[in-house]
Amino acid sequence: MTTSAGAGGGDGVRDADAPEGGNVASGPRSTEVSRLDRVVIRFAGDSGDGMQLTGDRFTSEAAAFGNDLATLPNFPAEIRAPQGTIPGVSSFQVHFADYDILTPGDRPDVLVAMNPAALKANIGDVPQGGMVIVNTDEFTKRNLSKVGYDVDPLTDDTLSAFEVYEVAMSTLTQGALADTGLGKKDAERCKNMFALGLLSWMYHRPTEGTEAFLREKFAAKPQIAEANILAFRAGWNYGETTEAFKTTFEVAPAKLPKGTYRQITGNTALAYGIVAAGRLSDLPVLLGTYPITPASDILHELSKHKNFGVITFQAEDEIAGIGAALGASYGGALGVTSTSGPGLALKSETIGLGVMIELPLLVIDVQRGGPSTGLPTKTEQADLLQAMYGRNGESPVPVVAPRSPSDCFDAVLEATRIALTYRTPVLLLSDGAIANGSEPWLIPDVEKLPDLRVTFADKPNALDGSDEFWPYVRDPETLAREWAVPGTPGLQHRVGGLEKADGKGSISYDPENHDKMVRLRQAKVDGIDVPDVEVDDPSNGQARVLALGWGSTYGPIGAACRRVRRKGIPIAQAHLRHLNPFPANLGELLRSYDTVVVPEMNMGQLAALLRAKYLVDVHSHTKIAGLPFKAEELEHVFTDIAHRTASKEAAVK
Repeated sequence: MTTSAGAGGGDGVRDADAPEGGNVASGPRSTEVSRLDRVVIRFAGDSGDGMQLTGDRFTSEAAAFGNDLATLPNFPAEIRAPQGTIPGVSSFQVHFADYDILTPGDRPDVLVAMNPAALKANIGDVPQGGMVIVNTDEFTKRNLSKVGYDVDPLTDDTLSAFEVYEVAMSTLTQGALADTGLGKKDAERCKNMFALGLLSWMYHRPTEGTEAFLREKFAAKPQIAEANILAFRAGWNYGETTEAFKTTFEVAPAKLPKGTYRQITGNTALAYGIVAAGRLSDLPVLLGTYPITPASDILHELSKHKNFGVITFQAEDEIAGIGAALGASYGGALGVTSTSGPGLALKSETIGLGVMIELPLLVIDVQRGGPSTGLPTKTEQADLLQAMYGRNGESPVPVVAPRSPSDCFDAVLEATRIALTYRTPVLLLSDGAIANGSEPWLIPDVEKLPDLRVTFADKPNALDGSDEFWPYVRDPETLAREWAVPGTPGLQHRVGGLEKADGKGSISYDPENHDKMVRLRQAKVDGIDVPDVEVDDPSNGQARVLALGWGSTYGPIGAACRRVRRKGIPIAQAHLRHLNPFPANLGELLRSYDTVVVPEMNMGQLAALLRAKYLVDVHSHTKIAGLPFKAEELEHVFTDIAHRTASKEAAVK
């Protein structure tokens, strides 16, 4: 039996030296082993079923095995949505492969549905012929009626297009734990580990790491730890002994650049980047923040690293959090604050103060759907215009955006470089897909990380030759003012929110001075040294269409471009890390293509900025569904635009 990976699961491209699909006659009970180049699995169940933990553990084992991978957690905002209902469904999708991949996959090749709600919410994404594994114990008349099933879909033709496996996971889990002394309810909670064991057997995943993880996670409750391990083993043994599954699957390790890798989420990478920034700048770090989804994990992770000179301060609100961070910067530390869109709105006044007093400050915005409370657990590129203009007056702030979970580490170092070099607040725009998603991270060589050390003012600098310190004397190249730590002898000064006299820093209402200072602050941001944007164009200039993105659209755009090129259609791709200021070569690049298409998870915010600045029309393709783009949908968009562009050229000729 030879099994393909599925119609819409992955990026659709395999390395040239990746093995073709095939099978070998080996394994338990003479089951066939099908070798695949990639697989997309989605675990789905009630928000209390532990789907995020299950998916994360499967991901960890795939990472340890050496696969390239990308993940997409998806869960409700409520702590406990109504049990057994579609709004309460939580899912975790993992795409793992033997080659470099860019997305968590469009469609699951395998859906594990723990109840009817999970099945109904996700079955529409499963391609025809895909595998569906269901927990039959939850398919009761009551649970079916909750989601509008008049007839059990396991008994009619509803699932006839799929390869369906019915497994009584709850019953089997309870049987495996019968001798542990756990009650029925507690035993049933372990059914997610049964599912994990079954899928681990099916895909030849190692088990030692998961068992060690469970013992560590439940170290304070050894009975619970052993119960979860027993359930995990029961799932594995069920696969080993049942006659239902005739085939198991293998996905070989990926051929990635040499080095040491670890699985990392975007929020963890941001936290590690902050730690590294403090060490590389030789500055103490203070994170002043307030918990908010989906940024809270940054606080959770940084709170573990006090030994690296990181202080975490959970303030009473967003305003106090950024106030503490800016105060830390005034005192000579690296001030950092983290939030999401609603919190960024609250922090806007203090960001403006940071612009006025010209101090380094790192503001991390992990974007989510809005407006107002909006979609706390869903992703969106909602805040670009807020980052650019969401303050009173002329308040220019540099904006940096990572493109993937692992890229968050480097993006923090780049944002810190700008903040320290140019003495300015910097906004870093991540989003929910990056924050909660994970991928392998090549641990960098410390010796190759940038030197972020700064020089503090240590003597008077008055331009009139007096023995005074003027806080707004600027570096002629960067236009950054000197950074004087309070308490340094002879460098007494004051700063505040009122307009400053150029050089001296005293309060000034002079019209000409205000005009000069506003333009100086703008010129400082405009003059930030950022690298040119690079173009990926294998056609060597034949492409007439450019796909341009920012943030987490990098993966879907890249995967779609791979697919379009495989059709013989040339298309170029570029991605922006620096959104303010734009790279110096961006205008020329945009004008060199007949059509520029900009996919965004908003109403076209980057497209509007590009049109305004460069007077170049761009094709804006938008999505505001709380979910990332799929490669297949962008493939259709790019193909259509490429054909229309070619038709226009032909008509002109």
